[in-house]
Amino acid sequence: MSVSLPAAALSVTTPEGPAGVLARDRQGYVFTCSAGASAAVGVSLTMPVRLRPYERAGLHPVFQMNLPEGFLLERLRHRLAKATAADPLLLLSVLGGENAVGRLRVAMPLAPSSTGMGPQQTETLSSLLAHRGAEGLFDRLVDRYLLRSGLSGVQPKVLVPTLIETPAADRSGESVSPASKASVLTRDLIVKSGLGEFPGLAINEFICMTMAARAGIEVPEFHLSDDRRLFVMQRFDRRGDGQLIGFEDMAVLAGRDASDKYKGSYEMVARLVQAFCAAQHRVESLRRLFDIVALSCLVGNGDAHLKNFGVLYDGVSDEMAGSVRLAPAFDIVNTTCYLPEDSLALELAGGRSLFASRQSLLDFAPACLLTPRQARARIVRLIEAAHDVMFEFDELAAEVPGFRSTLQRRLELFGQTFRAPAAGSGRS
Repeated sequence: MSVSLPAAALSVTTPEGPAGVLARDRQGYVFTCSAGASAAVGVSLTMPVRLRPYERAGLHPVFQMNLPEGFLLERLRHRLAKATAADPLLLLSVLGGENAVGRLRVAMPLAPSSTGMGPQQTETLSSLLAHRGAEGLFDRLVDRYLLRSGLSGVQPKVLVPTLIETPAADRSGESVSPASKASVLTRDLIVKSGLGEFPGLAINEFICMTMAARAGIEVPEFHLSDDRRLFVMQRFDRRGDGQLIGFEDMAVLAGRDASDKYKGSYEMVARLVQAFCAAQHRVESLRRLFDIVALSCLVGNGDAHLKNFGVLYDGVSDEMAGSVRLAPAFDIVNTTCYLPEDSLALELAGGRSLFASRQSLLDFAPACLLTPRQARARIVRLIEAAHDVMFEFDELAAEVPGFRSTLQRRLELFGQTFRAPAAGSGRS
């Protein structure tokens, strides 16, 4: 696929209807809401419908959210003309269609909402998990589904449509044609690989995410392939029937460019949760935020940046205002087994030291409406869950160079700092 003409303007729609036009001029980027648009078609929690255009030197953060980074961007440079791959509006015109993250759909005016890929094929979860030779499989998936994968983050990943399997569904390991699947529902899965740069990354993420689930933190459905080279996670911005769910990461809510995702603090994230989450979800969202940050400190995750936290919501109208809540935890890995001197992605109590994060978590607790006693109880629960998971997957953890020993040291440090809460303190 090649694109020769620069995209000057894109139409933006939401499930509630046309939202407006995103354009570029000599000063930067301009988003203009559709004439007479209702509040329900607002494109972001930070960009309600108004008469005055939203002007910005760089692309608005809510649109940046669907631009690829790292591995995917490099692959797009090879697939598309280099000029195209460097043009944000053209990238959005390719990646911002039916498969974009969240509830926005972006396309060239009068153009069909298609990536030009032709009839869509699908995979099956069972074939993805059972396939031998995952590196070859991952390359094939990237080649086939690259132009529908508007995923941020530098880790190698691709968005793969999969058939929701029934007893009669194809389990041969081959992709399924549109004709053979008829009207059977499909879902999207995010397939990740560490490739050669980060050996054992799929196992790493599987174990860390299992710790989160075991501790009671909400997580998407996830799997590890049989050959332990692929981590597969269900996208969580869709309902079971395919209905779109709004998603915005914390970089969007903070008005930050994606390149500034390492700027800020976890206290700032807590303030954003306070500001944007609905009253009925606010306390639970803040406490879950504390758990995710604490688990990242516990496992040595130095990549919990602004784009790895977000909120979900059903819509932006006043009637939907009560739906905004913290999104499930995702992208939790131990980075210190690859980067021994790694630090926290954001500031915590004024510092970024993973070693000092044990005490910093107690200083962070009030931002999440927790007392020190409640925070200790929650951290103890995380430690217990992590110990259980490490015991259960000890042999699997040993397959990742440096992973098991790094996790064991961190668990010992946290265990020395946090003892079981006194009787009657509870685990609020």
